[in-house]
Amino acid sequence: MSEYGANKRMEGEATVTTRSWRADRLNKLGSSIFAEVAEWLEAARKQGQDVIDLSIGSPDIPPSDAIRKALSEAVLREDAYGYPGSKGSAAFLQQAADWLLYRFGIAMDPSSEVLSLMGSQDGLGHLGLSLCNPGDVALVPDPGYPVYSAGLALAGIEPYYMPLRAENNFLPDFEDIPQEVWQRARFMLLNYPSNPVSAVADEVFYAKAIAAAKQHHVLIVHDLAYSEMAFDGYRPLSIFQIEGAIDVAVEFHSLSKSFNMAGCRIGFLIGNREAVGALRELKANIDYGVFLPIQEAGIVALQEDMKGNKGSVGPVYEKRRNVLLDALRDEGWDIAKPKATMFVWAPLPPMRWNLSEKWNSRRISREMLTHAGVAVVPGDAFGAEGEGYVRIALVEDEQRLIEAARRIGHFIRGEQIINK
Repeated sequence: MSEYGANKRMEGEATVTTRSWRADRLNKLGSSIFAEVAEWLEAARKQGQDVIDLSIGSPDIPPSDAIRKALSEAVLREDAYGYPGSKGSAAFLQQAADWLLYRFGIAMDPSSEVLSLMGSQDGLGHLGLSLCNPGDVALVPDPGYPVYSAGLALAGIEPYYMPLRAENNFLPDFEDIPQEVWQRARFMLLNYPSNPVSAVADEVFYAKAIAAAKQHHVLIVHDLAYSEMAFDGYRPLSIFQIEGAIDVAVEFHSLSKSFNMAGCRIGFLIGNREAVGALRELKANIDYGVFLPIQEAGIVALQEDMKGNKGSVGPVYEKRRNVLLDALRDEGWDIAKPKATMFVWAPLPPMRWNLSEKWNSRRISREMLTHAGVAVVPGDAFGAEGEGYVRIALVEDEQRLIEAARRIGHFIRGEQIINK
């Protein structure tokens, strides 16, 4: 029986029939492991542990002074509290278009090819509803960010998971996708630099993706949330820097990580005007857009970047990456250094104790928190292909990352750790 169906409970000798108000589709949303990790964290803290939380990718650095000043001044204006409009203010849309031209050399029409969002997750969660009919297929990465699958579940879309594996540099192989899947597919979701696997893509890959999309009449949905978090001189690409993309692609941008504005909830979608227009039409019916003062703060963030006044987040996370991974290598866990994002996608460490039992992603993550007070996310939270990995978020300062590495080293060796 459906969870929405009748449930029975006993009261005295009478049978009382009750009804569940929880929809079945909720069972398909996200991954229960995130709730499980939250429970692990709560239990550890209740026991007095000093937890170093490297699980969730929430920036620990505030926005710049200019961004915060713009926001604080805007919220004091009496005229700032009307409905902002679901499309986005003309000023924010124009500034987004100006920044895209500055950063990537791409021209977008702010009136028809740019749409403001309450963060890119807002758009990713709703896009399927505006593009697809129930029973359609979408191609999604595995491992992948959980909202990708959640958005499909809300819209009744069938996912086809494209495996991302180390031997292929965590890129999907379009030739491995069966013809019958291509025939049913409406869109293909790509994410580079990627969460959780921290992989990057080049012009050759994007050109292949565009060619496949045109051949099979599939829309590419590119999530570029980490465009400004790159290291070692690498500069992530927009798919629109590749010829022909405007015919078959849209792309999500976010101010959350690039400008430390995660709590503000602001981002934007760009690209093919029909697809952008479909999401705009849907959102016109379900929300009134981003609070105007936040859009004004977003304008300042983009302007600062264009003026070269913003302290780039890239060098901060590059240094954290180096500090953590160098320290972990010294402790016996050697992990390849990613070129981008605020995450490290790490194969399971070489455990040196309790070798008679199998260590998997979830068990290592749980026991690392219990014995070392360091929280990471097991790779299977992001899909079946994530087994054998953990994701580490670079969201603590360098000294705490060094301490995390020290504790993990003790954990790998099976040594007693005191972290209360």
